[in-house]
Amino acid sequence: MQTREEALAYGLSFPNTYKEAPFHDPNWELVRVKGSRKAFLWVYERGGYINLNVKTDPEWRDFWRNSFEAVLPGYHQNKEHWNTIILDGSIPDEDIKRMIAESYDLITDCPSKRIYEAVMQIPKGHVATYGRVAELAGDKRMARAVGNALHKNPDPDHIPCFRVVNAKGELSGEFAFGGAGAQERLLKEDGIEVIDGRVDLKKYGI
Repeated sequence: MQTREEALAYGLSFPNTYKEAPFHDPNWELVRVKGSRKAFLWVYERGGYINLNVKTDPEWRDFWRNSFEAVLPGYHQNKEHWNTIILDGSIPDEDIKRMIAESYDLITDCPSKRIYEAVMQIPKGHVATYGRVAELAGDKRMARAVGNALHKNPDPDHIPCFRVVNAKGELSGEFAFGGAGAQERLLKEDGIEVIDGRVDLKKYGI
């Protein structure tokens, strides 16, 4: 991969993406994600070569920079989170594509999505605390975000938020999950015993 056209075509092969040239300089073209409008691939010519700016996980950032001389700290961007790839022919296509794909994954990652995926892992007959869901979603510090996401559940039929309780095993407020007593009813239908608004975490927790 050495041309602008090849880089843009690969970037646009990912779901829900589009190309934009938002600056006065037409040399700069970005591939963005629909909805969030966040860019995960910047394409421009510099020093006689096509350059790509891609977002990188800090854990992989130095690996790529140490592996290839043509991978540098992000030009004109946060150098902790972005790398620049110089398409000078020295980097195998598979590695260029992997770096672009990693950038796409990082840009499209949504905490709420990870929270909902974590809740869907709670098996029938069990519950999880907000902290446990946050841990399953990849960040045990975002327990509060779990609560916010669950109260905005876009698909209650498939995302069983009623299986989430607080750190003491207590159920949520009566306003949640469809009204008074709804969470307790759903848990009992799951085969979970609820006593005085609380679930035994040692018995039912994951």
